[in-house]
Amino acid sequence: MAKGKKESGDKMSTLASKVLSGKKKPTKTEVKSLAASVLGQDETKGKKSKK
Repeated sequence: MAKGKKESGDKMSTLASKVLSGKKKPTKTEVKSLAASVLGQDETKGKKSKK
């Protein structure tokens, strides 16, 4: 993996796919893990424009 590049792991990608397709209802822990994964990939942290 390239330095500084952020990616979800295979487990998170598979979990997200199953949840979004309706094949799995996530537990609270899984929801938190998915949210953390998404927020960890946010490249615009602190760069929000004012509208």
